[in-house]
Amino acid sequence: MTSSDMEKKRLGYEAVDRFVADGMKIGLGTGSTAIWAVRRVAERFARGELKGICAVTTSLQSDLEARSLGVPVLTLNDAALSGGLDLTIDGADEVDAHHNLIKGGGGALLMEKIVAYASRRFIVIVDDSKLSDQLGTRFAVPVEIMPAAVALVSQRLRSLGATVTLRQAARKAGPVVTDHGNLLLDAAFSPGFDPRVLEDELKLIPGVLDNGLFTKNKPALLIGHPGAAIEFRESPSL
Repeated sequence: MTSSDMEKKRLGYEAVDRFVADGMKIGLGTGSTAIWAVRRVAERFARGELKGICAVTTSLQSDLEARSLGVPVLTLNDAALSGGLDLTIDGADEVDAHHNLIKGGGGALLMEKIVAYASRRFIVIVDDSKLSDQLGTRFAVPVEIMPAAVALVSQRLRSLGATVTLRQAARKAGPVVTDHGNLLLDAAFSPGFDPRVLEDELKLIPGVLDNGLFTKNKPALLIGHPGAAIEFRESPSL
């Protein structure tokens, strides 16, 4: 593994070891950092160190991984999860000083938000390169849309001041298609916008399923500093 992979593994393992306990209903995130949390849950469950847990996954990637490793997987429609989730562990693409997030670089923002907002506690694991003073400094805002609404939503986003790009696939011709059959627009806004206001405003555009601004359930942060101890920052809402 590269040094970057080792750091991601260290963060994923730390999140599970520190916060996951017997009997928990947990959300498992998506991406190259969060996948290590999935693997750690599976490892400890198989050894009998975590008893009575069940998980909800946020993407096909995390679902296949969790199931293949023997983690009990449910959906939020199951009666056993009617009270929501105890905890979700996921990554982020950018984090500001108030613990607002941009997520969706892996294309799973819709389910990631549903799961995160259904959780009593939200833990985000990132390396220190993901921190910024203002959202939009490092990453555009992903917007998941109905395929029939590409032109209309793009026009509306531009009227709000964004530079808009239809996300293209890396190893297939054409755009990225999400697990739910939708498309992704990456909307680059100039830093300085109010993320709480913009999250709500984007959701009101017809054709938009959701967006990658996460401001309503403030996460605690586990931050990796290469060659140093992992830093913990509690949620500012607590």
